[in-house]
Amino acid sequence: MNSQMALLSTQITRPLSETLAAIEKAQQPLTSTVEQIQASLATFSANTAALHSISQTVSQLQNINAALVGRNSEYQKLIRTLGKAKEQFGVEPLKVANESRQIIDSDFANRKVELEAEEVAQKLATERLDMSLPAPLFPRGSVHPVSQVMDELAEIFADMGFAVATGPEIEDDWHNFTALNIPETHPARAMHDTFYIDGKPDMVLRTHTSPVQIRTMTSQKPPIRIIAPGRVYRSDSDATHTPMFHQIEGLVIDKGIHLGHLKWTLETFLKAFFERDDVVLRLRPSYFPFTEPSVEVDVGYTVVNGKRVIGGSDGWMEVLGSGMVHPRVLRNCGIDPDEYSGFAFGTGVDRLAMLKYGMDDLRAFFDGDLRWLRHYGFSALDVPTLSGGVGA
Repeated sequence: MNSQMALLSTQITRPLSETLAAIEKAQQPLTSTVEQIQASLATFSANTAALHSISQTVSQLQNINAALVGRNSEYQKLIRTLGKAKEQFGVEPLKVANESRQIIDSDFANRKVELEAEEVAQKLATERLDMSLPAPLFPRGSVHPVSQVMDELAEIFADMGFAVATGPEIEDDWHNFTALNIPETHPARAMHDTFYIDGKPDMVLRTHTSPVQIRTMTSQKPPIRIIAPGRVYRSDSDATHTPMFHQIEGLVIDKGIHLGHLKWTLETFLKAFFERDDVVLRLRPSYFPFTEPSVEVDVGYTVVNGKRVIGGSDGWMEVLGSGMVHPRVLRNCGIDPDEYSGFAFGTGVDRLAMLKYGMDDLRAFFDGDLRWLRHYGFSALDVPTLSGGVGA
C-alpha cells in the first residue's frame, strides 16, 4: 500500500479512535456517546467504500481492507470494546457495527471482481503467443531395432493366422532339452554352451524359445499355429554372437501338414519382411534333434555397391533352420504322430535386423550407445503395418 493510501486509511480510522477514547471516558451510557458511535461507524463505512473504489489492483485492495477492518484495525478494537460494554451501551451500537461490516464486505467483494476482470482483460490485450515459433526441442527416445523387428514379425505372422506365445526365460531341463529329443550327450547340454542356475542343476537360462512350443503342445490340442519370440541365452560372444540374443520360432501342428506348407510359409514371411518379391529360397538337408526331416533355409542375395542385398540369386546366405516336428517330440507332448504332423522353424531376430537395416556388429545392439540408437532407432510412430509396409 503506497503512502497516499496509508494516509487516507489513517484519516478514515481517526473517528473510530476518537470514539474508542470517548467510550473509555464515559462512566454511564450517555446519549451523546451512543450517537457518536453510530455516526463514526456510518462515516467509516462510507469512507471505506470510497477508498475501495479508488484501489487500482487486487493486491492494493486487499491491503487496504486488511488495514481498515483486519484483526488489528481500529474497527476491530471498537467491535471488541462494544461487545464488552454491551450492558453499558446496549445492543444498538453493535447492530450498527455489524451492518456497516456487511456493507464493507459486499463492497470489497464487488470491487475485487471488477479488478480481477480488468487484470484478465489487460493480460489478454497485452500477452501474445507466437504460434509460428518452432516448438522447443526435447530429448526423444527411439524404438530399438530389435523391438521394431519383433513388431514387424508379429504383424506378418498375425496376417497368416499365427498367435504369439510366450514362456519363462528360466527353464527346466525337460522343457529345454528332454522333451525336444535332445539326448544327454548332446553338446548343447554342456556347461560351455549353456548357462546353468547355481544350486539347481536341472534349471537353465533357456537356449532357444522351443520350450514355448513344448508348453503350448502340452497345454492345448491341435490345430496349433504360433510364433514364440523372446530372449535366449548361450555362452558365446563375438561380432555375430552375444550371450543374450533374441529368437523367434514358429510352430504349426495339424492334420496333413507337409514340407510344402513349410516352404510356402517361410517364403511368404521373408518376402513380406524384406519387402521384396524377388526373394528366392534354397532348402538344404540338415539335422536337428527335434525335427525330421530337417532343413537349413538359405536366401538369395545380390551385391550392390559392395554390400549384400536380400533378393535375387547371385549368392546364398543361411537365415534360419526348420523341419517337420519329430514324432518323438509329438509323443512327448501327448500328440499322436499318426494323426497329426507339423513343422517348426526358428531364426535370430537380431540377425534379421542386421540383414534388413544394415548393421554389421551384433554387440552394438546391446552397448547402450546413444549415438547408435539415434542412428538406427525408430520413431514411436513407426508402427509396422502390412498396408503401409512393415519396414519403417
